[in-house]
Amino acid sequence: MRLVFAGTPSFAATALDALIESEHQVALVLTRPDAAAGRGLKTVPSEVKRRAVAHELPVFQPVTLRDPAVVEHVRGFGADAMVVAAYGLILPPSVIKAFPHGCINIHASLLPRWRGAAPIQHALLAGDSETGISIMRMDEGLDTGPVYLAESIPIAANDTAATLHDKLAELGASKIVQALAGIASGELQPQPQSADGVTYAHKITKAQARIQWTQPAAKIERAIRAFDPFPGAFSHFDQQLVKVWGAQLVTDSSGQPGEVRTATEAGIVVACGNDALCLTELQRQGGKRLPASEFLRGFPIEAGQRFTD
Repeated sequence: MRLVFAGTPSFAATALDALIESEHQVALVLTRPDAAAGRGLKTVPSEVKRRAVAHELPVFQPVTLRDPAVVEHVRGFGADAMVVAAYGLILPPSVIKAFPHGCINIHASLLPRWRGAAPIQHALLAGDSETGISIMRMDEGLDTGPVYLAESIPIAANDTAATLHDKLAELGASKIVQALAGIASGELQPQPQSADGVTYAHKITKAQARIQWTQPAAKIERAIRAFDPFPGAFSHFDQQLVKVWGAQLVTDSSGQPGEVRTATEAGIVVACGNDALCLTELQRQGGKRLPASEFLRGFPIEAGQRFTD
């Protein structure tokens, strides 16, 4: 198949790599305009742009796809389909209908569960036992189109959004190559999504990452993993912001929510609404992520003191 590829972050770049190495031809790469990043706010290209430039592929970075001239430019490459992976721009009907085989999306969930912007984080927050990849033909709804194929993977007890992202990126890259072969041959036809089990994964905000110690420890522990690497679960101690990157469940119902039960090199045990958490990796504002033993050397914490929301 001759393809237009649309994507921006590393999740999409993994799929682009797989397509470049496949029998399919990537005629054009769409990605978001270069954006400011880092402490110096230096303008940097997306992961997808870097891969495309390295392979000498044409790159197009429109601000919007609603401009008819932009749509005509994309159509001019004569592609059979557009593959979309975490692109970041809304596709209007004029684009969705511009290709013989339509726009085909790599979505990081088992549709119809977790339609929307942040399926990986929401699967972790909900305590799902599995997730996966769905290869879907896009329509005008939010991840409502028919699905060509889907494959599940288990969510490990220690998975974070970062580790699950990488697993799903590799799976998505493999599945899109497989799906395109079936679509090209006519052997693979999209099937409508079930009307049952629909959930939505709304965009994650920094405010959601504030730890609420009155919640059960198991729920807080899932949130810590779901918000790693962004935006990072956080709390306050002695009016200073502290991010928590690692924690283990402790069966202990003593103490008030947020109260430090013990603080040793093994970790900082904090009471929650139900049971407790042993915080094993932390970061003070402006500092580095550190194991609890190193964190405590520069940030003394004692039993009886409290973390606050």
